[in-house]
Amino acid sequence: MTIRLENVGIAVRDLDATIAFFTDLGLTVVGRDTVSGEWTDTAVGLDGNHAKIAMLQTPDGQGRLELFEYINPQAIETEPTRPNEIGMHRVAFSVENIEEALKIAAKHGCHPLRGVANYKDIYKLTYLRGPSGIIVMLAEELKKD
Repeated sequence: MTIRLENVGIAVRDLDATIAFFTDLGLTVVGRDTVSGEWTDTAVGLDGNHAKIAMLQTPDGQGRLELFEYINPQAIETEPTRPNEIGMHRVAFSVENIEEALKIAAKHGCHPLRGVANYKDIYKLTYLRGPSGIIVMLAEELKKD
């Protein structure tokens, strides 16, 4: 059996603000839609499912994020995920220049949880809290083999 990762889906509070954050970091929007109806109820498992969605893609075409803002049922606010909680909690991106990426993130009010770390002089990396509380990891490779 062949398997490949299609995308990572993230429910967000404000679709346009979240798109702006990720497109400023370098992703591109490859599609937007508003979805509802029986097929979405069945696929997602929610009656009356109605959402605005956007698919974003990394410049290399390999990674995709599907962002969705619920119209119905009403989105449920939760406490922001902490890095040590069980379950999915972050999206990671390689960047050419972590300082430049952090300046872009700061324009959106997003800052490192603690700071930028150096992992064995191989990577500089950090976790930051993005729109809707999404944890985003940014990593700059220092050593190229």
